[in-house]
Amino acid sequence: MSNKTSAQYDAAIKVCKDIFLKKMHDYGTAWRILRTSSITDQIFIKAQRIRSIEDKGTQKVNEGIKSEYIGIVNYAIIGLIQLELGVGDSVEMDPVQCEQYYDKYWKEAKSLMENKNHDYDEAWREMRISSLTDLILMKILRTKQIEDNKGKTLISEGIDANYLDMINYAVFALIKLEEAKSIN
Repeated sequence: MSNKTSAQYDAAIKVCKDIFLKKMHDYGTAWRILRTSSITDQIFIKAQRIRSIEDKGTQKVNEGIKSEYIGIVNYAIIGLIQLELGVGDSVEMDPVQCEQYYDKYWKEAKSLMENKNHDYDEAWREMRISSLTDLILMKILRTKQIEDNKGKTLISEGIDANYLDMINYAVFALIKLEEAKSIN
């Protein structure tokens, strides 16, 4: 993997984490009450909005797709935290501990991305952003099926692997959006 990709990944995560921390300041960790199926549905809503905007070419809500990709990253990390800790009896989580979990999971996602980038030779760079959206939607549908099967799979990766892939596809989209902005 190139140093450029690593730096771009870190920059995208920095934006996502900054928003996550600011929202945690404003709202606390109320998301601790969510079951993973609800988190998956939140990610679905964001990905579906992106696809709708891509297909229609217009939007009525004055919030672009960048914020939706950021939301996908943050909700997928929340999903990973919930998978590890379970639904919280108390919704309040220590902010320092919460940030440590956030860092743990984005670093795990980045490590996975580095390994896959090595094998796939950064093929994502040649992909359309709309394809990244579709891949996220596919991962969401897979996750929903696994959730409907009570987490049981015969041969497939689990919910956590799908959340990690969603993070990486959303970060790739953020990188591509930033690159397109610098070209224009």
